[in-house]
Amino acid sequence: MTTVLICTLLAALFGSVPIFIALNGAVLICVLLFTHMPPMVIVQKAFGGIDKFALMSMPFFIFAANVMDVGGLSRRILDWTKSMVGSTRGGLAYTTQATCMVFGALCGSSPATVVAMGKLLYPELVRESYPKGFSVGLITSAGSVALIIPPSITLIIYAAATGTSVGSLFMAGISAGVVYGLASIIYIWFFSRSHNLALSAPSSRREIWEKSKQAVWSLMVPVIILGGIYMGIFTPTEAAGISVVYALFVGIFIYREITLKGLYDVCLSSAITCAQVLILVAAAQTFGWFLTVVRIPQAITSMVVSNVTSPWMFLGIVNAVLLVVGMFMEGIAAIIILAPLFFPIAMKMGIDPLHLGIVMVANLSIGNFTPPFGLNLFVASGVTGLPMSEIIPAVMRFILVSLAGVLIITYIPAISTFLPKLVYP
Repeated sequence: MTTVLICTLLAALFGSVPIFIALNGAVLICVLLFTHMPPMVIVQKAFGGIDKFALMSMPFFIFAANVMDVGGLSRRILDWTKSMVGSTRGGLAYTTQATCMVFGALCGSSPATVVAMGKLLYPELVRESYPKGFSVGLITSAGSVALIIPPSITLIIYAAATGTSVGSLFMAGISAGVVYGLASIIYIWFFSRSHNLALSAPSSRREIWEKSKQAVWSLMVPVIILGGIYMGIFTPTEAAGISVVYALFVGIFIYREITLKGLYDVCLSSAITCAQVLILVAAAQTFGWFLTVVRIPQAITSMVVSNVTSPWMFLGIVNAVLLVVGMFMEGIAAIIILAPLFFPIAMKMGIDPLHLGIVMVANLSIGNFTPPFGLNLFVASGVTGLPMSEIIPAVMRFILVSLAGVLIITYIPAISTFLPKLVYP
């Protein structure tokens, strides 16, 4: 039965069948052929899979991110970041990385970050004579940090799959996301000097002041979300709702860039995105349930625990598996399928569940722009107009740089755990 389940799933995935159909189809075939369970149990498990408190915040964060993009919040953050660091050598590259980190904290979506920042920054990078390969590689990779920095949708999914606190995961994601982003910033520093990148004209104090005033409403979003959670004023779910209200208020009444037609379009696109994510979550939860029924997680746990005695070795295996999986599978699906497999093993080895979650998400962040099927690659191709044959070689150096950041996060657990322990002692 296990062989039929896995082979059916792989055949469907390589046959370009939608992931949610592949997951549910594999389970349905095995239920019909090898069990006496009624097929209706699949529907029940699918609905049960999305009936989780941790998932309540996800639609609000998706909606808030779309409102921020349409309402002009992301553009003002870009202008502010450019005024702060744009005058250094390679300043526009620093601006790209820093803005993606801030925007990732607003939207929680890696492809959305690539789209939003790529449209604004790629033409400027090329116009200022940055190498085209470096520019597209930077745009494609910089957006991946959105998976780690809260409010990350992928972290919310991990919390739902393992029962880990969303608030604690958000705290862990702050420091880990900074380390992940710093790896690229250090590389930019070396690249800008070795290639003598353009030195932009410095912004005057008046310009910095004006851009800061314009961006202050936008920069308050992560302060409200993380500050409210940190101070215990509201839960992550309540923070998501408040971020929507705040973004709507700023976009409609402060920046005045959201019209009634624009608001309708934002609602429609957010609903479509939520539906796409939740149907995938439901299917993956059904698949995870059936894996448990046939005792695959238990067998893997027993085998790994008996053969891998070192937590460091286990984390190395997790890194290797997720780097490969991330090439072929979207992060949310990978988390829901693999977290139930890795989680019990990590608990037996004494690995902090927060640390495991950050390690998994960080690896899948790299998978977002790893050939052949990293989603950011296709998004970047659409935004820049470059063929995949040019984008893939350009991202290879950034894969190595990001991998260095992931290894630091993996083998220094305090990076992920010190903030949650400080906030929730």
